[in-house]
Amino acid sequence: MAALSPYSAPTGPDRVAVWRLSAKFVGAEKVGTDERSWDSACMSCVGDVMERVDARLREWADERGFSGVVLVTRGGVTEFECCYGMANRSDAVPVRPGTRFGLASVTKMFTAVAVADLVRRRKLTFDTLVVDILPPQRRPSTLLSEVTVHHLLTHTSGIADYYEENEKCDYAELWETRPSYRVLRPADFLPMFADLPPYRGPGGQFQYSNAGYIVLGLIIEELTQVPYTEVVADRVFEPAGMAASGFFALDEARPNVAVGYLPPREPGAPWRSNIYSIPPVGASDGGAFSTVADLDRFLHSYHDGTLLGAALRDVMLTPQCTVAEGLAMGYGVILAGEGRTRRFGHGGGDPGYEAQIQRLPELDANAIVLCNMNGLVGEVRDLLVEAVTATA
Repeated sequence: MAALSPYSAPTGPDRVAVWRLSAKFVGAEKVGTDERSWDSACMSCVGDVMERVDARLREWADERGFSGVVLVTRGGVTEFECCYGMANRSDAVPVRPGTRFGLASVTKMFTAVAVADLVRRRKLTFDTLVVDILPPQRRPSTLLSEVTVHHLLTHTSGIADYYEENEKCDYAELWETRPSYRVLRPADFLPMFADLPPYRGPGGQFQYSNAGYIVLGLIIEELTQVPYTEVVADRVFEPAGMAASGFFALDEARPNVAVGYLPPREPGAPWRSNIYSIPPVGASDGGAFSTVADLDRFLHSYHDGTLLGAALRDVMLTPQCTVAEGLAMGYGVILAGEGRTRRFGHGGGDPGYEAQIQRLPELDANAIVLCNMNGLVGEVRDLLVEAVTATA
């Protein structure tokens, strides 16, 4: 099969595969004698909107190389779920509903939940000083003594980052001169930023920090004496029912895992996998794998109190600082909108993978998009959120 290129739309036998699922609309099996007219109209409205969403995503698959899976649920019922593109281009394996994708920084929500679980177990508080938890060899040498867990969770610690996301640099470039295969645990990231001077003191402006979440991973390991990935599996994935999720090493032969792809270097050249562009296994700042169904379960378990209880959940969802106009930072979660359009969640992007998960609590709706390519996840998220609010 000819290589799919972002420079021209595939046609004929090379057309991007689109798995069309029968959308399951709210009310489809709940129509009673007295409510049939209202429910039928509602179902038709939802169907029309989601058909337009599907048409747009198929267009983006054809013309822009979109590859991934999207899911919208409301009240625990699937309204829309469709798959586009290839999970494995070499063997023409299409994306399916159960395909597992790299989540990049969506993983930070799992890290924050694991930290909050330690708060619930009274192992620390959000105001605990980092220097009171981590010994000198397990923390940045330049860490200011005033930095707390709160500062790390809200990206207000001021510590220097090993990768500054608001600068125009490629994450993959980090691994051109470093042996990425040696970066297997949070502590392995520490030499990349441990001796850098802090940007500023803690408690100031928001500045997104991957390094801050690496330090949170070190805190989790210090207090539990268990590897970070095992703590998340035990205290996040298992109670949320996320049986398909995990931290999968790139050299492991796992079923139903989408290959992360980088675009061809030139027209007509093959797509490239991301194995040299990200660490070989995820850590506390990013890199878990999951499915849309598992992430739907996570959002429900987060919001209904299963993971942390109602009181601690409310603390997590309390705005702590301003991210940008219309956006605030909770504890490991981005908060947006107000009223019926209020939502919370997180996004992530690594070379070859992008993800967005959004919960609209007033509408009891979730919108999730997972991709194994770059450049479209924000537009797809906005399309899904708009559709959810339009059919409320």
